[in-house]
Amino acid sequence: MKITDKINNNLETSQPFYSFEYFPPKTDEGLNNLYDRLKRMSHLDPLFASFTWGAGGSTIDRTTEMCATAQSLYGLESCMHLTCTNVVRGTIEKAMKEAKSAGIQNILALRGDPPRGQEYWTSCDSDFTHAIDLVRFIRKEYGDYFCIGVAGYPEGNPDSENKKQDLKFLKEKVDAGADFIITQLFYDVNTFVEWRDECRKNGINVPIIPGIMPIQGYNSFRRITNLCKIQIPAEILNVLEPIKHDDQAVKDYGVTLAVSMISKLRNEHNTRGFHLCTMNLEKSVRLILEKLGFVQTEEERNLRRLSRRRSSAGFGPNDIIRQEPDGSLPTAKPVIWKERSVDYLGRPEDWDNFPNGRWGDARSPAFGELDGYGVSLRIPPEQALGYWQRPTTLDDLKQVFKSYILGEIPALPWYEEPLYAETEAIRSKLVHLNELGFLTVSSQPAVNGARSDDPIYGWGPRGGYVYQKAFVEFFVSPENFEELVEKIKGNPWVTYCASNRNGDFRSNTKDDSPSAVTWGVFPGKEIVQPTIIAKVSFNTWKDEAYALWTEWEHLYPKDSPSQRLLKDIGDNWWLVNLVYHNYVNSEEIWEIFFKS
Repeated sequence: MKITDKINNNLETSQPFYSFEYFPPKTDEGLNNLYDRLKRMSHLDPLFASFTWGAGGSTIDRTTEMCATAQSLYGLESCMHLTCTNVVRGTIEKAMKEAKSAGIQNILALRGDPPRGQEYWTSCDSDFTHAIDLVRFIRKEYGDYFCIGVAGYPEGNPDSENKKQDLKFLKEKVDAGADFIITQLFYDVNTFVEWRDECRKNGINVPIIPGIMPIQGYNSFRRITNLCKIQIPAEILNVLEPIKHDDQAVKDYGVTLAVSMISKLRNEHNTRGFHLCTMNLEKSVRLILEKLGFVQTEEERNLRRLSRRRSSAGFGPNDIIRQEPDGSLPTAKPVIWKERSVDYLGRPEDWDNFPNGRWGDARSPAFGELDGYGVSLRIPPEQALGYWQRPTTLDDLKQVFKSYILGEIPALPWYEEPLYAETEAIRSKLVHLNELGFLTVSSQPAVNGARSDDPIYGWGPRGGYVYQKAFVEFFVSPENFEELVEKIKGNPWVTYCASNRNGDFRSNTKDDSPSAVTWGVFPGKEIVQPTIIAKVSFNTWKDEAYALWTEWEHLYPKDSPSQRLLKDIGDNWWLVNLVYHNYVNSEEIWEIFFKS
């Protein structure tokens, strides 16, 4: 069914409507667990669910599978995202045919991330350059079969500085056949309302659905708002600053803020529908809807379930029938029992409530994503060139990495934020490592029982203690890698995972079980392990890590000295993650590298 038809049907009632957005998980286990999550969240009765599309069509098969599965198995009306940047025409045609054959009628037509350089951009034979080209193509090839959505930018398109021009382009997309608009996230309600009013004044009369992204974590919030150039009201930053290291407090505030924004939009500005970006997580979305009164709370559901279990056939009014789960278990993936929030492994629905990006559990649907935008440089090309200049030799490249460690530049392709304060304890070690040709991209010092409110190492609720194993991750030449392997042979405290771009994998661990490298002990809580390292997560991350070398390459002309240098490093060097498990000793990990 078309989204616009569902919206029109909803307008006949006084009820609000809402939709959910998901992205394709990076691992098969993550996808299976997302399906469990979709099943549970389908009971929240969203108007539709949208599924994002990886850069260059990289997730075409998984995106179309997710759309079809959500619609056929879980009764969720699906909306497939579609982008044209770096996508050949055949990929778009394939996606449209598969969508139609699966009964999907809703498409969100987007341009996608802008190209790094014209010579690296596959422009689809110039047929598809902007979202309007997709809209025209879909209307030409499929007539009125698809309901087409496009993006709106209340604060202006991040790649444009002319808001009036943005509105003109949006009107052209609507005139070309777009049926509805979903906006980019925002945190200033007044900005959205003023922009929507301007849309109406300019003759844009299709439904406009505001995009709401609950704050799931401080780092991901700052990362995505910087990427999208979103203005954050001072009062929000003032609340977040003192709690930014307390993940639960940040998440709780994210729920409160989203409830406040939606309430204001609904009660003061006659807004009926909302598009919630889930980040593949569940608990915050459920809490938001409960606090708004859009769905029943857990207590209300329990009371309703209890009343259903009372039987009038052969039992007295005070007899309660115990409802047992169906005994059949599919072999493909975990199953969530009907009306229960714990899967058969005993994990609650919020078991991955703090996914922690690439350092989280690879089984989580949210693994590897702090912002859901996939692989790309998170800073504009001109700014990146200012930071990293034009390296042409290995010494030039070492200097770039050293400059980041020393705080002289604020970002690398792998991290677009300055280093944490805890790095000061190992800063000189990291500088020396880079001088030796170990190009470091991640690290942490050992910590043995620091208080959770420690200004440098602390995290989580007050009154607890936190621990860390030292680890370092780096790119290294094949020759230096082999020397390192020889040095750590027989050392029981050291484990490593290593891979090159071709997928050759080496490790000195015998099993695939994850290893916690950060954990905390807090009053009244079980041990929390927000940072883990495992083979499956490393192998997933290495693809992104090498893709970022390519993204960096694309800042420079083809066959230029800088492009050739970066390509050579990416093609030949190894990515290594090395963990030292004796967290009581903070120095031995570095002696491995520095001893002759």
